[in-house]
Amino acid sequence: MIKEFLMIPGPTPVPDSVLRKMAMPMINHRGKEFAQVLKNVTEKMKKVYLTESDVILLTASGSGGMESAVVNFLSPGDKAIFCVTGAFGDRWAKMGQVYGADVIRIDIPLGEGVTIDVLEDTLKKNPGVKAVYITHNETSTAITNDLSKVGEIAHRYGAIVAVDAVSSLGAIELRMDEWQLDVVVTASQKALMTPPGLAFVAVSERAWELYKSSKMPRFYFDLGEAKRMAVNGETPFTPAVSQVFAIDSALDILLSEGLENSWKRHKLLGKAVREGVKALGLKLLAKEEFASNAVTGVYPPEGILADELRRKVKERGVTLAGGQGALKGKIFRIGHIGYILDTDIIVTLSIIGETLKEMGYNVDPTLGVKRALEVFNEGTNS
Repeated sequence: MIKEFLMIPGPTPVPDSVLRKMAMPMINHRGKEFAQVLKNVTEKMKKVYLTESDVILLTASGSGGMESAVVNFLSPGDKAIFCVTGAFGDRWAKMGQVYGADVIRIDIPLGEGVTIDVLEDTLKKNPGVKAVYITHNETSTAITNDLSKVGEIAHRYGAIVAVDAVSSLGAIELRMDEWQLDVVVTASQKALMTPPGLAFVAVSERAWELYKSSKMPRFYFDLGEAKRMAVNGETPFTPAVSQVFAIDSALDILLSEGLENSWKRHKLLGKAVREGVKALGLKLLAKEEFASNAVTGVYPPEGILADELRRKVKERGVTLAGGQGALKGKIFRIGHIGYILDTDIIVTLSIIGETLKEMGYNVDPTLGVKRALEVFNEGTNS
């Protein structure tokens, strides 16, 4: 079987050792064995979050975790700021609307991120905001928002901060406690190198205080009930047991590499892709100061359709992601998150260059690879 290079921002490739864990015999999800595994996963996740706060496991997609961050901490009519830097920020704002929050949107131009000045100005103009919702790494627009001061600013105005870290946790620097973040959502299928099916929500004491007064309807996503049952090593509903086995193993791999080493690796991968793409003469979607180390958005050359390029690249064994929302059909995206190596980047840039040349684009198809190799060599020697 020819290796397929899955270069999308999720689901991401899964190590064989993690996949094998999913073949373990089923166990009683109300028994002592599962309780121990759940405890192990929770403690390891705290190390990835860099938090002492509670970490709740949900059998859900990342969007399920995002919904839980709305319904557990707001009441209908509560003011909440939603920072929209792409499709996933927009999705979160729509969840707030569905549940009756007074949604205040900060809409950011494509390829840019939220600045502290814009956030603080919005908080000043809207007294009484209960929560700020922000996407850390927006894969649809290939940008990363700087969260290091967001908690401090939000708390100054009496609001908690909820973060979508679905595509960033483990790959891009995030320090929950140090940065005063209150609710941080992630999922299994990105940097955590596990098949889809699990979401995690880390919750600060400040957020738990708001939970006590929240009146939005919730049942499956009641984080308070999940916290209560986790004390005895259980979940309120049947968990995805095989995924829990898998992520227990995947977290060992991540923590063995070292969290900061993983951040550095992704930073190098991101730079190599961006520099390689630019060497091919292509335009990046994200402004450099906001560029993501997990995914890169690229405009195809004039006269070449993004989705046609993706189709031809896939025929050569590399799967790229397309554009989302307003960017559908206009860009292609290269994922470089999780279980991705330097060689994956080299193969991807090589095939993109060769395919562009085949489609009539006047370029030396080796330029992307040459530049990426330079970046990797610089990173090795630094």
